[in-house]
Amino acid sequence: MPLRYIERAMAAGSIEEVWHLLVQKMETYGFDRLLYGFTRNSTPRSLGRRDDSLVLSSHDPQYAERFVNGGLYYDSPMMRWALEHVGACSWRWIEENFDDLSDKEKEVVAMNRDMGVTAGYTISFQDNKVRNRAAIALTARRGLSQADVDAMWQCYGQEIQVMCQVTHLIFTTLPHAGAHRELTQRQREVLEWVGDGKTMQDISTIMGVTPATVEKHLRLAREALEVETTAQAVLKASFQNQIFVIQR
Repeated sequence: MPLRYIERAMAAGSIEEVWHLLVQKMETYGFDRLLYGFTRNSTPRSLGRRDDSLVLSSHDPQYAERFVNGGLYYDSPMMRWALEHVGACSWRWIEENFDDLSDKEKEVVAMNRDMGVTAGYTISFQDNKVRNRAAIALTARRGLSQADVDAMWQCYGQEIQVMCQVTHLIFTTLPHAGAHRELTQRQREVLEWVGDGKTMQDISTIMGVTPATVEKHLRLAREALEVETTAQAVLKASFQNQIFVIQR
């Protein structure tokens, strides 16, 4: 039942645990390969740095290497749909609009067919922040046609959408470092005090360490987050839910 899934997902303590639950649940509907992406840094011409995004995949490593790490996802027809729409879309959309696809999009479609990624649905999530973009691609197991998937969606599509939407919202609340190093507890603490407006001397007194030690933690935090200023570090750590959250 969707309610049981939502209860378990909300009780999970990490993105990895929630993702595992979603992968297992979607398999019961015939979707055995999932690909999720979330960025807070999109612009009209870019999705931001790959390292700053949260990308999760249950595809085989060979596919993930070509499609994600190779950057082919950006020329995927369903990626274009997800950037322009909100909601769920059958991959029948590709067939219906094939003549209007670009050459690069057609190349991605051909590669997907060669690797058994032929039937499924894409869900693009609504967000009230203009630079946030998130979507999930649900790939049906081999042997299922798009007609089979569409018939199943007629019965269960709404509950699948709800579960995926809730999962996305949970992901936005849990800590994730992306491709960056996770912050240590001390690094989190000093960034939190900076975020509260405390001075170096204030933080030194509160933490019972020297100002030089505070600066060392800030420097290491900037290096871990790959930013130049402490203000950028506070912002990025906040985006990644690495500060001002309960550590489970």
